[in-house]
Amino acid sequence: MSHEALEAHEAEEPATPHLDFQGTTPYEDYVQADVLTHLQHPRSDDPGEMVFLVTTQVMELWFTVIVHEWETAARALRDDDVPVAVAALKRSVRELEALNASWKPLGQLTPAQFNSYRSALGEGSGFQSAMYRRMEFLLGEKSSSMLVPHRGAPRVHAELEKALHEPSVYDEVLRLLARRGYAIPAAVVERDVSLRYEPSAEVEAVWAALYADDDNSELTRLGEALTDVAELVWRWRNDHLVATRRAMGSKTGTGGSAGVAWLEKRAQKNVFPELWTARSHV
Repeated sequence: MSHEALEAHEAEEPATPHLDFQGTTPYEDYVQADVLTHLQHPRSDDPGEMVFLVTTQVMELWFTVIVHEWETAARALRDDDVPVAVAALKRSVRELEALNASWKPLGQLTPAQFNSYRSALGEGSGFQSAMYRRMEFLLGEKSSSMLVPHRGAPRVHAELEKALHEPSVYDEVLRLLARRGYAIPAAVVERDVSLRYEPSAEVEAVWAALYADDDNSELTRLGEALTDVAELVWRWRNDHLVATRRAMGSKTGTGGSAGVAWLEKRAQKNVFPELWTARSHV
């Protein structure tokens, strides 16, 4: 090979990445991977506990991202910026799909496998997750009693209390519809947002009219983005129910909940209820 050909060949080779840094790598500084990968402290000798622990921590990270998306959507709706809200909701749909896939490593646990490290949880239970509670609050599932477990963590308690008294994503949607002249009752617009949202026949009628009038309008696209979110939340609750039923049957849940019975009740609830019932009237 000639000198010119060798130089041309070397020019085609990929450049060697920068390997020598004064401190930690820029990747580590940004991602904090060393922190993340040393947060696991199993409390039993069972190898399956590591899978349970890491999967649960991954769920918490997805909760965090989804809360960010829904808070972004809520702010955009307050500003009458429907495209930004829809974009955030659509991103959260992909994130919910990834979150729901987190059940796959846990969904095949036999009772014996789960029992081998269940005692390590003590009174720990997923319903104690503050970030999941913020998700539920953003969906309109408000309950002041769910702040009680977090009284010992002032920052977390304050964040939850703030979220409790802020409008949910659906509250912001209905306020936007009211501003645009749709017949959303004043009692709905001015309701105490710290309370659980209750369905309204008048709101159902508004959604039915919207869907019947123009199936491709900005507002029906918003409705469909919300419906995608609601469907995946329902699937999350059902996957949780199935995984729990397989692992522990009808035993009392960790943390003192009714276990499967409590999850069954949760799985029966629709998120953004009028978006589902209105379809019967279109």
